[in-house]
Amino acid sequence: MNIAVIGAGHVGGTLGSRLAQAGHKVYFGVRNHQGQQIKDVLALSGGNAQALSVPEAVSRAPVVILATPWEATRGAIIAAGKLTGKVLIDCTNPIGPDLRGLTVGTTSSGGEQVAGWAKDAKVVKAFNNTGYQIMADPRFGSEAVTMFYCGDDDEAKAIARKLIIDLGFDPCDAGPLIVARYLEPMAMVWIMLAHVQGMGPNIGFKLMKR
Repeated sequence: MNIAVIGAGHVGGTLGSRLAQAGHKVYFGVRNHQGQQIKDVLALSGGNAQALSVPEAVSRAPVVILATPWEATRGAIIAAGKLTGKVLIDCTNPIGPDLRGLTVGTTSSGGEQVAGWAKDAKVVKAFNNTGYQIMADPRFGSEAVTMFYCGDDDEAKAIARKLIIDLGFDPCDAGPLIVARYLEPMAMVWIMLAHVQGMGPNIGFKLMKR
């Protein structure tokens, strides 16, 4: 599958390089093609990745992963150009300064705002409620961390589910895109436990069933 990843920081770089390792063709949309950060990410990608401008990367893939800081998200969507019919997997969280809380919530969500900015894309919220260290390795012994996702388009959610499985997570369809209003606060719970209470980044959520 051809996948564009907007952003090559901790989240975008980890997701993109691991998907490339899994056999997908990944196009990183970045401003600086020659920086050490993107060179390191490409080196981890096993020859299945390329660095391009954001619009060039998006034009080559039916699936786009949005992995930008919240304050850069709207600009990244504008820079992406035509997103009509594309699956847009939104990994962002509308976190305020100093990790003090969400700037969007209760009656809306970052995911819904992304859908409003990318009106013709099929938006799925995923990969937002854990850290990049878990994205690099979501398994704890025989168990896999649960990755919750939501969206309004069944075909787009099926594609997101496949990528979630390819990365080694246990997928859980949490419902329509409005559920992003609840998944984004889950990210704040993870941040508080990992970084404020000092549990560290190697923690993850697990949905238990019986």
